[in-house]
Amino acid sequence: MANVITREHIDRSISYAAFRDLINSLLIERKTTGPVQSKELVQYTRLNAKRMDRIDKQTVIMPQLMEELWKIKENQIWIGLVEAWCGDVAQNIPPIAKMAVSAPKISLRLLLRDGHPDVMDGYLTNGTRSIPKVIALKKDTLEELWTWGPRPDPAQTQFLRRKGEGASHATAAEELHKWYAGDKGHTLQQEILEKVRSVK
Repeated sequence: MANVITREHIDRSISYAAFRDLINSLLIERKTTGPVQSKELVQYTRLNAKRMDRIDKQTVIMPQLMEELWKIKENQIWIGLVEAWCGDVAQNIPPIAKMAVSAPKISLRLLLRDGHPDVMDGYLTNGTRSIPKVIALKKDTLEELWTWGPRPDPAQTQFLRRKGEGASHATAAEELHKWYAGDKGHTLQQEILEKVRSVK
């Protein structure tokens, strides 16, 4: 089976720093990433930029995860599917970026979801284009090692339960961000630790 992610996709990908720069430059023009532009999405993007600033400063990688990241022997590329207006991207990609920076064998590269539907449709969640989605690949062969996303399992369970109970998207999202605030990235790090350990 052909790889969903090709060398051409990787060539078009950007770094986390470039993603942050793109967000800042778009906000100056009162814009966000993707083809759909609205005041609401720009406001989400502005809020997400502040979230990412805070999470960048506050994230500390757990010692046991750091140890496993340093044990990785083969070079890996972690591809993240993102958009600037997505709150889950803002909550999860900054810690994942810090993991990659902390590990000599890992490079994190980002693709905008709506600019790469061919990739996104290879990594749907229950038939939806939910992001972020992170795909770990061997650098040399692009063999897929693991995938993660769009949010930590307990957060996903809570969000789907509340939607199933009839909560509005806005209410479910507000409760989701409260979960993130209480969890402080701990569950994300535990889940990535399990993914890294699963690679033989």
